[in-house]
Amino acid sequence: MGLFDKLAGWLGLKKKEVHVLCLGLDNSGKTTIINKLKPSNAQTQDIVPTIGFNIEKFKTSSLSFTVFDMSGQGRYRNLWEHYYKEGQAIIFVIDSSDKLRMVVAKEELDTLLNHPDIKHRRLPILFFANKMDLRDAISSVKVSQLLSLENIKDKPWHICASDALKGEGLQEGVDWLQG
Repeated sequence: MGLFDKLAGWLGLKKKEVHVLCLGLDNSGKTTIINKLKPSNAQTQDIVPTIGFNIEKFKTSSLSFTVFDMSGQGRYRNLWEHYYKEGQAIIFVIDSSDKLRMVVAKEELDTLLNHPDIKHRRLPILFFANKMDLRDAISSVKVSQLLSLENIKDKPWHICASDALKGEGLQEGVDWLQG
């Protein structure tokens, strides 16, 4: 059973379609994480940077998933908000080795959390502090501090250290979503 089966159970959904938004700055690993979470027979070998957005649709035993893999490039981030209303959960991916852009990631997260289509909804947010395999990666605790995650009081959230290339840390996110 994959992450999305477990997410569906956590959200109390059965035989439905679930919309998950996968957000984060460009080059943080969003597409790689989504690829690893898909059933193995649906995974692709070659991951390329997302331009605009990709919509991934796939079925698990009980659900039909639509994952919006949104480009994190600056010129595309304003498009994210067009999908907020449909989102039932958010996966926010951070490149934990990119200390210079941690401030930009925080600004984008703050903008997201204060958007009218998100602000008053109790959407679960799963953070992946990705690229933990890189030498200059900072810990998930430090990422959490830099993003001020402790200030998120009205939504369930969790942060996991991850290495999307190897799939490490993704199971912890799955376990949290199972609640």
